[in-house]
Amino acid sequence: MNGINQTALLKALGNLFDTKVQSADYTVEELQGGTLGDVVKLSGEAQTATGTKPFTIVLKSQKKWERAGDPGSWRREYDLYQSNFGNIFTDTLRRPQCYLAEMNGDKIELWMEYVDGKSGDKLDLKALEFAAAEWGRFQGRLYNQSEKLTGIRCMSEPDWLRKNFEQWHKRTYSYEFLISEKCRLPGFLKQLLKDRKIRLYDGKSFEYGCLRSEACDIPAHLKRMLMELDEHKDAVFKRIKELPVVLCHRDFWTENIFVSNGKIRLIDWDCAGWGFLGEDIASLVYDEIETENLYDYFQTLVPAYVHAVSEYINIPQNINRYITDLILIVFSYRAVQEYMFTQDPEVKKEQIKRLQAVYELRELDENY
Repeated sequence: MNGINQTALLKALGNLFDTKVQSADYTVEELQGGTLGDVVKLSGEAQTATGTKPFTIVLKSQKKWERAGDPGSWRREYDLYQSNFGNIFTDTLRRPQCYLAEMNGDKIELWMEYVDGKSGDKLDLKALEFAAAEWGRFQGRLYNQSEKLTGIRCMSEPDWLRKNFEQWHKRTYSYEFLISEKCRLPGFLKQLLKDRKIRLYDGKSFEYGCLRSEACDIPAHLKRMLMELDEHKDAVFKRIKELPVVLCHRDFWTENIFVSNGKIRLIDWDCAGWGFLGEDIASLVYDEIETENLYDYFQTLVPAYVHAVSEYINIPQNINRYITDLILIVFSYRAVQEYMFTQDPEVKKEQIKRLQAVYELRELDENY
């Protein structure tokens, strides 16, 4: 990150302490760094008219970029902090407070509360069950209090889910580009293309062709599960549209959930918007969860979520099947990509195990 804007820092600290801050001494710790965004923690002491005050504050900087199907996502958190979005939360479940939000051209800076607590792989199943239930209860309660969201216009739309899935059917590259030096495709895949062992399909992604190629040795029953989703996607999305439309976080996984003292704090709201009931719990069950835990997590987190939502919303029958559909919509082609883009047998084996776990969860629902 290129320096710290001292004027903005003092203004943010002034809002934090509700008093003018004259100066601040601090150290900087990188929490997350990338090409388009940085998150750092500043810890130190602020000098005010009444004395020195210790502080810890987070600065999130984000450059403009476009997420496929959701071009406004790069600035969504800024827009949300400018709205009345914060009014929908409770003390038990909320986002970090923002002390200053600024936009300079194609860059946003958010000065926010530092959120502490258990997160990521430090969250055990009990903590995640608590998070699943509280999020379900939050979505259900808000579903019946939609007036609280009046005036918030920057949300992603329910069709984001389909647009995201359709990328695999529309994101195309020519054969000439894929085998060229400009393309970062692994060399062994370029050779498979040259040997015609991977076929390209008009209007479809490279991964779509991989799944249907002789070079892809994913077990036949798993390939069939994924290809049937493609073949029947219109019917699948028609069925999903029967689900209630709720406020979704859309990046609801362990690294964005912090649990401390019976309270939940959710970070990273740049994907947030209107979506279908179950999208977030599908993400929590599958995204970055150890493969050997998938069955237990599904059997624990989904009922906790459904039970909590049911306090406010009528839940369709066969909800488990909806949720496995949602898992496949979001993660199936990512699994194909992980499988095909490596020559590491352990990585390949892991993706097969993950797909097999979803397959078995679907098989459990005999009434579908």
